[in-house]
Amino acid sequence: MNGFKTTMLLAALTALFMALGFTIGGRGGMIIALLVAVGMNLFTYWNADKIVLSMHGARQVDAASAPEFYSLVAGLAQRAALPMPKVYVIDSPHPNAFATGRNPENAAVAATTGLLDMLNRDEIAGVMAHELAHVRNRDTLIMTMVATIAGAISMLANFGMFFRGNGDNRGAMVATLLAVIVAPFAAMIVQMAISRTREYGADRGGAEISGNPRALASALAKLARGAAAVPNPVAERVPAAAQLYIVPGLARRGDSLFSTHPDTGNRIAALEAIAKEMGQSAPLDRFGENPANLSTSSAARPSALGIKPVPRRSSALDPNRRS
Repeated sequence: MNGFKTTMLLAALTALFMALGFTIGGRGGMIIALLVAVGMNLFTYWNADKIVLSMHGARQVDAASAPEFYSLVAGLAQRAALPMPKVYVIDSPHPNAFATGRNPENAAVAATTGLLDMLNRDEIAGVMAHELAHVRNRDTLIMTMVATIAGAISMLANFGMFFRGNGDNRGAMVATLLAVIVAPFAAMIVQMAISRTREYGADRGGAEISGNPRALASALAKLARGAAAVPNPVAERVPAAAQLYIVPGLARRGDSLFSTHPDTGNRIAALEAIAKEMGQSAPLDRFGENPANLSTSSAARPSALGIKPVPRRSSALDPNRRS
């Protein structure tokens, strides 16, 4: 059902884009806009992972530099029947994670040091399993396409009046003005709806890959609180990046048309239902905590995987970059 919903929403976004092009420039405008979108999609298809990782100043790690974290991801990838993705760590106190890449053979997963410090090993496994579920479901490609089309709609709307020509036809001008105002707004809603749909699917996939839905639920609760409390400069500068993360990169709560993610409480409830489907109780994790106890604090716990931050070599896109 999630796949069907995503297909329909993506089709709606594409139709919206083509309609805007036609409204502004007739058949010629529609063709030009379509060609621009195709070019943008091709560029992002091959380069989206590099752009995203550079934006976050991510550093690649391996079995030598981060043996426990790398081994954990390798084990999960094997369970998910996926090729081993590239593994990255982002030196940031903001607790979050994401996956990127055009397909499973060219995938990358990344987690911040803030996340690795906040969660225990079982919770980290749940988070990385969630990201690998995105890879297995090819959500990274879908979300890249969606972001590209939505970006093309906004770009086309910005230049709408220029493309339209003279203003002799008042009715046409009104229609163009409405299209320029409404289309980006509608595209944003569709984009966010697709993101919310994919998160539920990745939560279920992550629960199946890790075998521990309650650990993922516990991680979501902690990350939602942490992400709301610790600033994320990348998401603040580029709000569209919020759809990448396992929890919103900005302090937003609740389900709404303007949410990039489902409400955390609803996601936790869905994971609890999955745990019951799997016939699981709430076992203690290796730190002696109950994963179902979502109020447990782990702020004082050292990183579960022993990864220490290194001096950040900031990306040129980082708003906090120091020259």
